[in-house]
Amino acid sequence: MDPIVLRGRSLLTWKDYRAEEIRYLLELSKKVKAERQRGERHQRFVGRTLALLFEKRSTRTRCAFETAFGEEGGHPVFLSTQDIQLGAKESVEDTARVLGRMFDAIEFRGFKQETVEILAKYAGVPVYNGLTDTYHPTQVLADIMTLEEDFGDCRGKKLCFVGDGRNNVARSLMIICAKLGVHYTVVCPSELQPDAATVALCKEYARESGASIQVSSERDAVEGAHALYTDVWVSMGEESLREQRIRLLTPYRVDESLMARTGRSDTIFLHCLPAVKGEEVSYEVIEGPTSRVWDEAENRKHTIKAILLATLGEA
Repeated sequence: MDPIVLRGRSLLTWKDYRAEEIRYLLELSKKVKAERQRGERHQRFVGRTLALLFEKRSTRTRCAFETAFGEEGGHPVFLSTQDIQLGAKESVEDTARVLGRMFDAIEFRGFKQETVEILAKYAGVPVYNGLTDTYHPTQVLADIMTLEEDFGDCRGKKLCFVGDGRNNVARSLMIICAKLGVHYTVVCPSELQPDAATVALCKEYARESGASIQVSSERDAVEGAHALYTDVWVSMGEESLREQRIRLLTPYRVDESLMARTGRSDTIFLHCLPAVKGEEVSYEVIEGPTSRVWDEAENRKHTIKAILLATLGEA
């Protein structure tokens, strides 16, 4: 097999990456985490700059990109919509052209997937999707890394997302699981099922990897799961739908009884955070011994550093 070379690549969605490339990034993530645990400090981004464009607030994504880049000697520059004219007085295309001439790479966290795609088309440097309404690729790489820390190779393992099956994390998990051979089930009310096009595409990926992709409204569909995953019931920008979401999703709260339905004593709990404890997940589960959410949050940093190293040619 040819060596994996990702220099110059953007990351907009895992649909653009082969399974072997994702696996390479996972192994690199584990390597850089081990380096940090050993106290090693490298300076692989000295003299490099990274633009961080944020339309939406962030804790983990912003901190992961800033620390991953900065502790390697690079200079990250945070730019909110209050700082630049992105898509307002200046077009996204023109912003991309300008930033691409000043920075070595660009991260974008915001609303429209179209925005990050335009940035990647016109910038001439790697562009990273730190979250859009459609995809959240850096999050789910950390999720798979966390799964593997408990169970080893993710192939053949079962991960269930419980909640709003249409959201960006549920969709991105479906793609990465299908590519890597992880059995993936979305457990959600019929009103909040993932879009048919994504399900059909992922089933094509799954035929090659050996994964299974399922969507169910039945809580018993979690049987055999190595991990249960949930997210907030009301995503950013959907606050007006809060009462409807609570009505639809209360039966899908991840609590101790749902964890027990997996039939496995070693099932772990995952959540991308921030969490509303007592809504999508009970306090006992997220704060209990099966929770891996803090490892998962930390792994955002290591996986993002791996993505930066690989795409900037420093791996």
